[in-house]
Amino acid sequence: MNERDVELLVAGEHPEPHRLLGAHPTKGGVVVRVYRPTADEVLLLRAGVPPVELALVHPDGLFEVELARATLPLTYTLRATYPDGAAHAFADAYSFLPTVGELDLHLIGEGRHERLWDVLGAHERTVDGVAGIAFAVWAPSALAVAVVGDFNLWDGRLHPLRTLGASGVWELFVPGVEAGALYKFEIRGRDHTVQPKADPLARAAELPSRTASVVDRDTHAWQDAGWLARRAAGHPWDEPVSIYEVHLGSWRPGLSYRELAEQLTAYVVELGFTHVELMPVMEHPYAPSWGYQVSGYYAPTSRFGSPDEFRFLVDALHAADIGVLLDWVPAHFPKDAFALARFDGTALYEHADPGRGEHPDWGTLIFNYGRAEVRNFLVANAVYWLEEQHVDGLRVDAVASMLYLDYSRKEGEWLPNPQGGREDLEAVAFLRELNEVTHRRVPGIVMAAEESTSFPGVSHPTDQGGLGFGFKWNMGWMHDTLEYFAREPVHRRHHHHELTFGLVYAFSENFILPLSHDEVVHGKRSLLGKMPGDRWQQLANLRALYGHLWAHPGKKLLFMGGEFAQNEEWSAERGLDWHLLESGEHRGVQQLVRDLNRAYRGEPALFERDFDPAGFQWLEMDDGDGNVLAYLRRSADGSRVLACVCNLSPVVREGYRLGLPRSGRWCELLNTDAADYGGSGVGNRGAIDAVLPEWRGQPHSATITLPPLAVLWLVPEGQ
Repeated sequence: MNERDVELLVAGEHPEPHRLLGAHPTKGGVVVRVYRPTADEVLLLRAGVPPVELALVHPDGLFEVELARATLPLTYTLRATYPDGAAHAFADAYSFLPTVGELDLHLIGEGRHERLWDVLGAHERTVDGVAGIAFAVWAPSALAVAVVGDFNLWDGRLHPLRTLGASGVWELFVPGVEAGALYKFEIRGRDHTVQPKADPLARAAELPSRTASVVDRDTHAWQDAGWLARRAAGHPWDEPVSIYEVHLGSWRPGLSYRELAEQLTAYVVELGFTHVELMPVMEHPYAPSWGYQVSGYYAPTSRFGSPDEFRFLVDALHAADIGVLLDWVPAHFPKDAFALARFDGTALYEHADPGRGEHPDWGTLIFNYGRAEVRNFLVANAVYWLEEQHVDGLRVDAVASMLYLDYSRKEGEWLPNPQGGREDLEAVAFLRELNEVTHRRVPGIVMAAEESTSFPGVSHPTDQGGLGFGFKWNMGWMHDTLEYFAREPVHRRHHHHELTFGLVYAFSENFILPLSHDEVVHGKRSLLGKMPGDRWQQLANLRALYGHLWAHPGKKLLFMGGEFAQNEEWSAERGLDWHLLESGEHRGVQQLVRDLNRAYRGEPALFERDFDPAGFQWLEMDDGDGNVLAYLRRSADGSRVLACVCNLSPVVREGYRLGLPRSGRWCELLNTDAADYGGSGVGNRGAIDAVLPEWRGQPHSATITLPPLAVLWLVPEGQ
């Protein structure tokens, strides 16, 4: 027994405790050593052999026995007795071979382990017939690592892990531990300070404000094989995508994942949305962050139930033909000491350079995308949610903050990249890898970027120089459109370009048109509250906004509460104002959203060519004085068309001439001024007739009555 090994073990700083502990060959037999501080006695038990007492060979609790003529492998258990008389029998954690294989370690070292969660973290295993938990964690600069939990009284002396060479991975199989156990990794840094850390790969966590990780057992029996098959064969670019964005904690406060599976699913089906997008469900310590400061990237938040109950929610939505998208936050993470920050005593997950490692706006840390293992952690995390939790896509938050070295930094606070530019080339490489891996492994998913700049090719394939996202949020359209609608109609003539300019770049990316949570919080007012005029005009403007949104090229997204004209801006501290649906005017807006989704999903002209300029044509783009614009949408084969006509003035316009591509009767598919929606009921008795003469480049035309502050959808009769 090496004296230095004993010193390191007792000090809690031995990187390879298996060298000393467990069973080892010795001259003429086997020696067994056990470190059990505070124990009075330790016995070694073997079948058919009387118990053997181990001798105390170090006063801090190191016991040893030599078994003459014994050979390896040696099958045995141990029993420790303590001063209070309590006795504890256990299998020896230091008698097992590593549970992490060489190939796994190689892939981790290269940053290419796409199922990282299968290796790192806490996993139920049966080794040599003994059940327990295999713990593994990446902490390359740690001096030593131990696992602590409710199974060892949170005593870091009892279960130190062994380092697995240059991989930076530490590992230990602990027999007898079961699913549901609480644990952390006790990390000893090079400066000898000790910090208990939640497991970065934990698949479950305690209810905040408690911070321990939980050993998870996935017992959910998925029922969505048909949905997954259809998803894999699908092409969301030319399919209807209408997204209902939800903050689970404030949709209807107090609901669990299982209750949401019933109530949220039924509501989304009733309103006709194709997808829900959940604001981050990954575990986070601070509820007012809305989930955007993540501490447990692999764990659904325990605020609403267990991971199995989260899976139940996803399964229920799939059973109702509703896709599930998650907000995902690879741009930054919080500084909480129990989580990723300085995980092994060094800047491990974050960038060590303070000019790149901290976000100046949010007080958070920025991932080091140049480190292969960090990229691997994030890419595998995306794959985890898509494959293991069956979600249908990720909306990647704050992409612009990742792409630019000077994001929110003043001159002198950042350095250019090696090419002299402001782009973060390591982040660009990470995003491309992310999209290549996820689209390769999980066909048919939605990978969307919240990216607010003109960075080129965000939704273009990586082999064409793009970032590889399937979609990009159209922040410019959102800003310009809301700016326009917030203006009094009398002033809109001077800002007509705010509605038409978006078509200059509408087909440069695969856009989602977002009316998201960011637009109805922090003093920005609700969508209804942004609208000018008296109460009637506010509601009419909101209905017109929705009619324009659902007809405009691009996929659709609406934040919860907008569908029934929430009066107050959103607050995560309280629920939506569901009582408003007792009022006919709010029920009318909700009915409009329901009808918009129904008509949208049934009309290929509205979604098959969202990203093809051949699917769009202006019918009237220059009538700023009248606050009128009109455009045509076409299906992929051109056989189906829809004309959208917007009168964004409070004046009824009778006898308005509109050019149309086909003669004959055109029917009103939708009128946002309909009485059923709370409007004035002005319209064209359901149809108009297109005849000669030609008008504004179209071979036919019709005279039409335009309702005030309203949008009409017209389709040829019999289409």
